[in-house]
Amino acid sequence: MQTIALNILKTGNNVFITGSAGTGKTYLLNKYTFYLKSRKIIPTIVAPTGIAASHLQGQTIHSFFSLGIRDTIDDDYIDSLLEKKYLQTRFAKLKVLIVDEISMVSPEMFTAMDRILRAFKENNIPFGGVQTIVSGDFFQLPPISRIPKDKRFAWQSPSWKELQLKTCYLQEKFRQDDNVLISILDEIRSGSVSSNSYEVLNTRHHKDLGLDFTPTKLYTHNVDVDRINSDELSKLTNPSHSFKYKSEGTAKNVEKIFKSSLVLEEMSLKKDAVVMFIKNNHELGYVNGTTGVVVDFDKQTHLPVVKTSYGALIRVTLEDWTIENDSSNIVAKVSQIPLKLAWAITIHKSQGMTLDSAEIDLSKTFEVGQGYVALSRIKNIDGLRLMGLNDMALTVDPLILHIDDRIKAASQKASDEISLLSSQNLEEIFESYILSIDGITDSGEIKEQEAILKSEKRTAIKSVTPTHIQTKELIDSSSSIIELATNRGVSKGTIINHLRILKEQDSELNLDKFMPDANTCTLINDAVKQIKERDNKDDFSEDGKLRLKPIFELLDSKIEYDDIRIALL
Repeated sequence: MQTIALNILKTGNNVFITGSAGTGKTYLLNKYTFYLKSRKIIPTIVAPTGIAASHLQGQTIHSFFSLGIRDTIDDDYIDSLLEKKYLQTRFAKLKVLIVDEISMVSPEMFTAMDRILRAFKENNIPFGGVQTIVSGDFFQLPPISRIPKDKRFAWQSPSWKELQLKTCYLQEKFRQDDNVLISILDEIRSGSVSSNSYEVLNTRHHKDLGLDFTPTKLYTHNVDVDRINSDELSKLTNPSHSFKYKSEGTAKNVEKIFKSSLVLEEMSLKKDAVVMFIKNNHELGYVNGTTGVVVDFDKQTHLPVVKTSYGALIRVTLEDWTIENDSSNIVAKVSQIPLKLAWAITIHKSQGMTLDSAEIDLSKTFEVGQGYVALSRIKNIDGLRLMGLNDMALTVDPLILHIDDRIKAASQKASDEISLLSSQNLEEIFESYILSIDGITDSGEIKEQEAILKSEKRTAIKSVTPTHIQTKELIDSSSSIIELATNRGVSKGTIINHLRILKEQDSELNLDKFMPDANTCTLINDAVKQIKERDNKDDFSEDGKLRLKPIFELLDSKIEYDDIRIALL
């Protein structure tokens, strides 16, 4: 049960959370995340793909661990990472690590994470001693690999065994509200699908769902997804807008960017097109996997305006995809709108989604687990329009079938062990762990933090306009930074950060009225010139930007950091 699993998480043990689709793995992780945040511990959440990461407001493993496009690393690469100050800061703050959608993580990638954390934490115990929580269902999709491998699952990494994970196999179903569908999914997991289940699925073949909207289409191959999206776009009679990429760097490196990301060389859009964002931008209010509809095109920039599925209106701007060399220098960049058409998506991209209805084609299934993942996206068999099945569609990996009973047995053992502890013993263990990672345990402080977190959540639900856009809307009516911060109800530092983003998006934006006086601006400008001329690498950040501290010190600490930030805009 989830209550037992939550208690096991609170003990600080390394934990493996699993269970069939719809058993609330994400819900449990959200509860534990809230528990930690209310004690002033911010967990780090990663996943193998951007869409999977977006479900828990996390980031990709490759991004957080600075892997580039690698899955494997050597000592030299780790040494190069250790030299980067921003990574030193990042990993110093890491207290709790949550890895979601573990079925898609290769053993090589799992080992790489372990080695990097041991190096940065200067601690040779697994994952550098950081509480590590892995979550996912190995009956779902395995890692993508062009090379057939004997070992392709994270649990086959030596690091997995060394973590000594407590297993929590969740049993109660939350997503599916239909016993027929639950029965079919359970049979797929058992490796034996009955003739009755096949008959039920046959009744859904080309079934008219009677909906007043087009259901999401899930297909196994990109070529079918691209064809469907192209056909749907051509049906729209609105004018077409074309967006072609811009690039910097050698053709070879630019090609690497296209191969390792979802960015398109050319993108055609029309009003009413169904789209999906393919990059994370929390400031603008979207993540990789956010879906929506194009509702307009900006009259000045001609870029699309997208209304997301949760009601936010986003004015899309160009995003950059970059590739770095081993010295962290950018050697290639592609600029393009961060969108792709999304009437149809691949089953691989759908992992983790919950859909009210879906049109699913399993006639070209080529990987075990694809049928299981696709069918478990929907809540009810009545939401299924099935376009086809093949012999592989309802199969799962025989190796996973073989170990499933062992996973359940390990879960029962973990449950039995924690049930032997009294509630008082448990509370002492919970408190001891929180103190060991520098969290708070005072009940009054915890209640205050809980109230703040709940308030932030309500505000986030109400707010459909990105925060910096809300700031922009108040610029004209505010005569100073302080007044603007007061009108927005945020800090002065937050306002300055918003102005920086707005200036990057629109270089013509006039911020003169917020600038320090002319004399202060001149002093700052002169200091910047001096620092650039002396060319000391310590004056610049890893990405080549001028640090604020050397300017502050050169001006004898007489000008505030905020004034320096504003002047630099």
